[in-house]
Amino acid sequence: MRIKKGDTVLVITGNYKDKKGKVRAVFSQKGRLLVEGVNIRRVHTRPRRRGEPGGILEKEAPIHHSNVMIICPSCGIPTRLGIMKLSDGRRVRYCKKCDEIIE
Repeated sequence: MRIKKGDTVLVITGNYKDKKGKVRAVFSQKGRLLVEGVNIRRVHTRPRRRGEPGGILEKEAPIHHSNVMIICPSCGIPTRLGIMKLSDGRRVRYCKKCDEIIE
């Protein structure tokens, strides 16, 4: 998966379409991302100890990586990513619209 933690992404499908957020976590085995402010779910909790209140918490749930596009930091446009090999042997991601390296 080419999207990493800390990237800014735009949701392109679903209930949260056109919403931007930062990637908080990447679950590469399942192909899912945790994006802040996107896919909010209500979780009902019971009190664990005596005197501790239970209640309803709002948490972010993961979404599939195919439902987001990364926003290029240099041109600010949602774009696809490419992988380029530099002369020193490193592999880096680059924006397919402006050909800038994304780090």
